[in-house]
Amino acid sequence: MIEKSDIEKFNKLGIKSIYELTLIAPSRIDDYTITNSLRLNNKHLYQVKIKNFYHTSKVLFVYTILTTSQEALQLTVFKPKPFHLRQFNQGQTLYIYGEVGVNSQGGYEITHPQVLNQVGGLVAKYNTPLRNDSFERLKNRYIKEENLSDLPPKVIYSLMQLHYPTVADNIFKGKNLEPQILYALKFTELYHYYSSLKKKKQYFKAINSFKNIDIYNWTKSLPFDLTSAQKSVIDDVKNDLSKDNSARRMIIGDVGSGKTMIMLSVVQMVFPSKVVLMAPTTLLANQLYEEAEKFLDKSINKVLVTNKTKKIDLSMFDFIIGTHALLYRELPKIDVIMIDDQHRFGTNQRAMLEKILFQGSKRPHFFQFSATPIPRTQAMIDSALIDVSLITQTPFKKDIITTIISKVEFNSLLEHIKKEIQQNHQVLIVYPLVEQSQAINYQSLEEASSYWKTHFEDVYVTHGKDKNKEDVLLNFRDNGKILLATTVVEVGISLPRLSTVVIVGAERLGLSTLHQLRGRVSRTGLKGWCYLFTKSTNKLRLESFSKIDNGFDIAILDLKYRKSGDLLVGKQQSGQEFKWVDLSQDEKIIHDVQEYIK
Repeated sequence: MIEKSDIEKFNKLGIKSIYELTLIAPSRIDDYTITNSLRLNNKHLYQVKIKNFYHTSKVLFVYTILTTSQEALQLTVFKPKPFHLRQFNQGQTLYIYGEVGVNSQGGYEITHPQVLNQVGGLVAKYNTPLRNDSFERLKNRYIKEENLSDLPPKVIYSLMQLHYPTVADNIFKGKNLEPQILYALKFTELYHYYSSLKKKKQYFKAINSFKNIDIYNWTKSLPFDLTSAQKSVIDDVKNDLSKDNSARRMIIGDVGSGKTMIMLSVVQMVFPSKVVLMAPTTLLANQLYEEAEKFLDKSINKVLVTNKTKKIDLSMFDFIIGTHALLYRELPKIDVIMIDDQHRFGTNQRAMLEKILFQGSKRPHFFQFSATPIPRTQAMIDSALIDVSLITQTPFKKDIITTIISKVEFNSLLEHIKKEIQQNHQVLIVYPLVEQSQAINYQSLEEASSYWKTHFEDVYVTHGKDKNKEDVLLNFRDNGKILLATTVVEVGISLPRLSTVVIVGAERLGLSTLHQLRGRVSRTGLKGWCYLFTKSTNKLRLESFSKIDNGFDIAILDLKYRKSGDLLVGKQQSGQEFKWVDLSQDEKIIHDVQEYIK
């Protein structure tokens, strides 16, 4: 427990717990062992006796000898203050800490020496908003083995060595912390974070649990084999559904990884219980309905609900698919709710969804789906609050060539586009903005459209503010050759004939957005091309992106570029960044903490 009198000091340090105090590492280790004879360069502690001194308003010279070796040592203080004059008295013995150099007369000298009361051993020094003595008192009061007893013994030992060192070489390796010390800090940070999250994790009784699920016959009836990743996630969901507590699971899969089949498997597993699936757009809801009609048992009664759907009695249906329009309908008793791309719903819509989810003491099983891959390390951390499954495979290997181009390659790009159109393939060109802007040195959608419409047939144009964008996309899918758009197509309609995407101003977009756009092509095994058009001379980030096609690896690459060379990576629930943990490389430590905390 933190004493009331110390709460203000903790606040000044920006922390709230003893664990967080422990995570404040010293900036250096000073050796306060008395050195018997003078040594040049590095800082040392000497015991000296003052012979005499001389001062002016500009300088103070104190002439001393070492008590151990009788060597002469001059102490020099420029612009001395009154307390300096009180510090040094003739005949007095003092402990002096500083770096010995040679003065203009060839004698040994310490400039601006530190006078110490504390001697003997190593002392950790910190850079904090508190005065050194105030922080030292906090440290001595709280950083004790008994206050860290929940941690593994080896971690406690390393932390105590860090704050109360016995051997300097065990703490710093050059300017960096020793690996075992860094491990202890990361472990402690993650342990504290996990412990906080586990307290927030809530459990509610499920409206219904499903003990004897048979999904095998349905998966065997499909006209294709599910991937091992899909099967693994289905097993996770099956296990969730069998429990008495309601599930709350996030299922994350790369573009084209087969999330839809996971959704349909849920419906199949709980039939004849009722399931709701909510999608962010009418287009996506339509696609999901079409897939359900194609692959689910015919005995399952399905319905699609959008803004245009007339009010009907939804209790007649087993599987209700819709947009946010479902939030304004009277829903029957639901056993399972699924949300596709929940982050694309507005704040008010999510609040309404929470009301549907949390009526009464029992709650439906809840599954969220996301097409934005995150690092495995992030998934492992998030799982402390919500269960997480990753679909790390795609049903088939995408054959997409990613190429960085500039203005000089425009003619060869045109030739490629003409060849693809001749083969009845489609092309998507993504522009960074809708209208002309002085701030961005690229053509806008409006500026570029006249060129493409002049030189090609069946050119369609849409963007985020276009009220008819879903109709445009549907018409393009069936009849178009070239689609000019903004990133509105990042997540959305399936375009089986799309073979080429050109991203204008590619350096302006995040890697995950680039990956989502690239994922629009080659959805059905078609040979694909992704052209990254840039005027930037720094192409390193795009070059790295062009060599990686897995979304989870892209997420790690994105982390590295967003926080290049910085230890402060990854967001905590509070919005603060981790101080020590690096989500791009600390998977083993996260796993260690998870195993320890079980």
